[in-house]
Amino acid sequence: MFLLEGIIPFLFPGRWRGIFDRICRLRDGQIRFLGLGAVVVGFALLWLAPL
Repeated sequence: MFLLEGIIPFLFPGRWRGIFDRICRLRDGQIRFLGLGAVVVGFALLWLAPL
């Protein structure tokens, strides 16, 4: 997981800083919605992954 999360800041530090700054300016409800979306996508990937 750390490998995947580290690729964008490593390759595009300026763009990553801009995205992170925009995320910090979101309202709590918007951040919760993004988190919920990430949870749903994660469960879908686990469900679709072969055992």
